[in-house]
Amino acid sequence: QVQLVESGGGVVQAGGSLRLACAASRSIISINVMAWHRQAPGKERELVALFTRGGSTTYTDSVKGRFTISRDVAKNTVKLQMNSLKPEDTAVYYCYANSGGLTYWGQGIQVTVSP
Repeated sequence: QVQLVESGGGVVQAGGSLRLACAASRSIISINVMAWHRQAPGKERELVALFTRGGSTTYTDSVKGRFTISRDVAKNTVKLQMNSLKPEDTAVYYCYANSGGLTYWGQGIQVTVSP
């Protein structure tokens, strides 16, 4: 069982930056995949970035070069640094974990990018 709590969302102007954090309720060392997804109004939830237990990262094309996912094992936290934000990045961002074949989601946090 893993509880995930997101923080760091808010409103920012286009071109600005935000950093999201996802705090896990237990050690993330053994978690196979931790990731950030997002869901914009009227759209399906999509993968933004993921971090595997082995240290590999993957990004959706629209955020490559702008977003960086990282993990802090000591703090059981996964972060998403978002730079050069665009209005189309506006969405609810969800933390995700896959461990032991089970998936876990955070409650979501709003990110709004104004033009």
